[in-house]
Amino acid sequence: MEVDLKEESAPRRRFKKRWLGWALLAWWGTVATWNVVKPMPPGTNVSSPIVTSAASDVEFLYDLTSTTPAGKPLREQRIFDEVFDIIDNARSFVIADFFLLNDMMGAESGVHRPLSRELADHLLARKASQPEFAILLITDPINDVYGGMPSPLLDELRAAGIDVINTNLDPLRDSNPGYSALWRMFLQWWGNSDEGGSMTNPFAPPGSPPITLRSWLALANFKANHRKVIAADQVDGTLTALVTSANPHDGSSEHSNVAVRFNGPLVQEIINSEMAIARFSGWRGHIYSVVPSEPASTPAEPVQVQFLTEQAIRDHLLDAIDTTRNGDSIRIATFYLSDRKIVNALLRSASRGVQVRLILDPNRDAFGRQKDGVPNRPAATELVERSGEKIEVRWYRTHGEQFHTKLALVTHGERLIASLGSANLTRRNIGNYNLEANVGLELRANSALGVELTGYFDRLWNNDGPPGTGFTAPFGAWRDDDTARYWRYRLMEATGLSTF
Repeated sequence: MEVDLKEESAPRRRFKKRWLGWALLAWWGTVATWNVVKPMPPGTNVSSPIVTSAASDVEFLYDLTSTTPAGKPLREQRIFDEVFDIIDNARSFVIADFFLLNDMMGAESGVHRPLSRELADHLLARKASQPEFAILLITDPINDVYGGMPSPLLDELRAAGIDVINTNLDPLRDSNPGYSALWRMFLQWWGNSDEGGSMTNPFAPPGSPPITLRSWLALANFKANHRKVIAADQVDGTLTALVTSANPHDGSSEHSNVAVRFNGPLVQEIINSEMAIARFSGWRGHIYSVVPSEPASTPAEPVQVQFLTEQAIRDHLLDAIDTTRNGDSIRIATFYLSDRKIVNALLRSASRGVQVRLILDPNRDAFGRQKDGVPNRPAATELVERSGEKIEVRWYRTHGEQFHTKLALVTHGERLIASLGSANLTRRNIGNYNLEANVGLELRANSALGVELTGYFDRLWNNDGPPGTGFTAPFGAWRDDDTARYWRYRLMEATGLSTF
């Protein structure tokens, strides 16, 4: 009789295990699905009303790093000097949101500009000169390694009365849902410790203090507040803002980047978006700003300006690309290009007789470490081959730094549509996962600003610099016909199992 009972209990145990396994799988699938499609939090996926500004109120800026034939670095840097000017000349408040704000150098050992310290000093000086001056600084949890390593710089700013907000990434959608669902179910409850651990810090030089396993587990969600913006009021009562691809990060200070600074009522859209992000991240304050009125008459040289974030950046760019016709042109200079909707739109444009030219980073340099070219090299090879070489690609010649620019220029006859800011052209950056911020511009192609924008791209494309200096290399320099690497890039892009 005992034997019979034991024999009957084995199937029952198998049934319970199977039921438990299916229940866990259903739970995991539900959590993963919900966190891919759930509503975006306030202040995100913004496509602002279009504001018409005078060309004098819009300024294009860039940083470039290249080398002489002898290998000596050539640097042209303006972006953070303009950021510091905004801080120093603000009247009553500054709102800033920067992804990387630290002095961590990875494995890089070269001499770099201490941008994080410079930014902190300007903020501290402004606060000290006017204690009631309001400063809201929003940043990403990567700067304290997701709670695993204190940031002395951020703590110094907090001690001075500056509101420093670490973005709460949990309300964002999950770009890596297979893993992030498990994180939400089982791992996030562990919290973290800033007293150190046993794991290597991937953002610091070799030999740096170790971090916790929990920091690595948080990192594997591959999500971020990737924005780079600053907004303030000015002495004359107007509002000013700068949107850029550049980080106040020492290890990034040599990177090539772009930015646009503009004045006027559109800045209020940035302020509203940033305060919403701060609030869902725990901030309970408020900053009062007066919205300046739009000019009563149309400026002599009008520029249409729009604030775009997250997926709205992709929608704006796709609309510009998909409406091109034979004789139009597309110029894109970017650090990462892998989004399948953008890739397919470029192929369709090339098939219609649109000139498509791309300047890409070869994806080999990463703070002293070497990368294998994913995603740009396989993506570029696909674009060139599938278009029958109608799409042209050149590679920026990096020497340890990165071509970190994010700029798209689409010429429709006499009109130029531009998009620039923080967003790489990847699923994570423009698919409502990361927080991103761009500015869209529309203006006459032959206006002074239009010529400046296209002139920047053409200068790099044509290697128009000091004699012997080459900004870009031909496509063949980094062509990648490796089929395995191509499908790895496609899998990484589709699943979110990647850092791009």
